[in-house]
Formats: sequence, C-alpha cells, structure tokens
Amino acid sequence: MFYLCIDLVELSGGLWSPILLLKVKVMIEQSVVKQIVSDFLTDSDYYLVDVNVSKDNAISVEVDSRQGVSIDYCAELTRHIESKLDREVEDYELEVGSPGLTSPFKVLEQYRKYEGEEVEVLADGVKHQGILVNVTDTTFGLEETKKVKPEGAKRKVEVKETVTFEYEKIKYTKYTIRFK
Repeated sequence: MFYLCIDLVELSGGLWSPILLLKVKVMIEQSVVKQIVSDFLTDSDYYLVDVNVSKDNAISVEVDSRQGVSIDYCAELTRHIESKLDREVEDYELEVGSPGLTSPFKVLEQYRKYEGEEVEVLADGVKHQGILVNVTDTTFGLEETKKVKPEGAKRKVEVKETVTFEYEKIKYTKYTIRFK
C-alpha cells in the first residue's frame, strides 16, 4: 500500500517549498507471524490455533493449551511478537488471545483437549450432540445417547451409539457448555 504525503520544507531566507513524500506500508506476511509464534511455543504445552493478518496489518493470534491460556501468557507472547516486528517499517495492530470457548475447533489439538467432553458437530446439515471419543489424526467419534423403543417394549430406553466422522467431511465441531 502506498501513501502520498505533501510536506513543507523551510528553505533559506524563510521561504517554504512543498515536497512530495511517498510512504510505503509493508504488508506483514501471515507465514512470518506463524513462524514467530511457533518459535515461541516450542517446548511448551501451548499450541497455535490460528493466525490472521488483514490487508491493513491487523494481526490476530489464537493459542491454546489443555490448561487454558492466562492473560499473563498472552502478554508475554505479545511482547515476543512485537520484539520481532519493526513498528517503524510495519505499522500493525496486534491481538493475542485464546479461541472462544464455543468457537468452532480449528486444529487437531483442540479435539484432543476436549476428548471426553460434550460437543456439537454439524455434518451433512445435521447437528449431532454427544461425547467426543476416539480422536485420531483423520477421524473422531461422537458417542450419542438416543431413546429407542425396542420391539415389544412399552417404553423407550436410552441407547449409546458411537458415530465416526472424518474432519474434512464436517462443517464444524464446538464444545458444549452445560449449566447444571
């Protein structure tokens, strides 16, 4: 992105002359930010969930861990990223945080974090509720509880059934919050 600026310069004898300045705004590459964050997260329990860099250099970084993410950790990561970028060359806005509790999962580590917990899955236009089980690199299971009426029975009974999903065939998976 280019900016044209007109400035005035004082010449000798108190005369002023306009000058034309061309400023170039450097676009920060998403891959550069990912590398900076990945280097910081090495040998820690934290993992990168997402990095977004908008056209106007608004950078959003999401990290997580099985224990959650503290504000202090976000501040530490923010300082690290800022130490690797030059604000004079790369004018940017930076936001570091954790994914929202009910945000759709974006990386495999989130599935592993919530294994054994209740989640909602949208696949083929159908919402499924159940317990997240059997998380692998390519699939995961959802243990659903359904009420069915066995043949000859007077009442419905609860039956647990595990449905397997492939990650690329679902629209989203979200953690389900239940208040008891």
